[in-house]
Amino acid sequence: MVIDLRNILAKFAVLTVVFILAGRLNQPLQEANAQPVQSCEWGLHFEKDGSMPIPNMSDNILNPLGAYFHGNTDEKVLYITFDAGYENGCTAPILDALKKHSAPAAFFLVGPYIEENPLLVERMVAEGHTVGNHSYNHPDMTTKTKEEFLQQLEKTATAYKNIMGTEMPKFYRPPEGKFTTENLKWAQEAGYTTVLWSSAYVDWNNNSQPSHDYAFEKIAQRTFDGAVFLLHSTSKTNAEILDRQLTLWENAGYRFGDISELAEENTK
Repeated sequence: MVIDLRNILAKFAVLTVVFILAGRLNQPLQEANAQPVQSCEWGLHFEKDGSMPIPNMSDNILNPLGAYFHGNTDEKVLYITFDAGYENGCTAPILDALKKHSAPAAFFLVGPYIEENPLLVERMVAEGHTVGNHSYNHPDMTTKTKEEFLQQLEKTATAYKNIMGTEMPKFYRPPEGKFTTENLKWAQEAGYTTVLWSSAYVDWNNNSQPSHDYAFEKIAQRTFDGAVFLLHSTSKTNAEILDRQLTLWENAGYRFGDISELAEENTK
């Protein structure tokens, strides 16, 4: 049998070219599908009173990752949320005001808060509020591996279940508003909706609490249809003004929504 070496080499050369071209043709597709990880320290630019601020990361990036910062901007609805890393006696009067107005709220809590304040957590749930996950000990979550990130959520969820006997609602708020798109993806894969915010004011410094007049002014400036308000339940000012503020919002025609509406409102 005579082997035509030239024919074999020619066929091999053709196959080699085909494989190289196939790899090159596939490369742009792979690169297009690969999304770079983006880091964000959540921020808002308030250009005009009574209108939605400009965020430093858009809905187009956030929503596919299960993250939302506003509701329906064509409806007079507000979403009230509180962050708490510790308890200083302000939560009870805040709950009193919410109950008086039948206003649902979301409380994003760290693990030790839940463990140390079971009666308050039970009251939040009994009065129709959502208790969300604010990590276990409020670290910079952008520095965590996937395993460490999920452990932060799981420890807080376990603390909640130990007290309430039920699974913790799957809502997450990043500590200090710091996150990466990878963090959001990990949270989404674990079943969480990430709830950011579209309205806030400087209420967190207990050594320099804002006056009532300042608080009312800032809140009024940052009220718009579909706003998600971030307040701190450690704020003495918030505890003192919330009853009146809820009345002002009601008189302006607003209803108070549940954060479970956010995903649906952003996909209409």
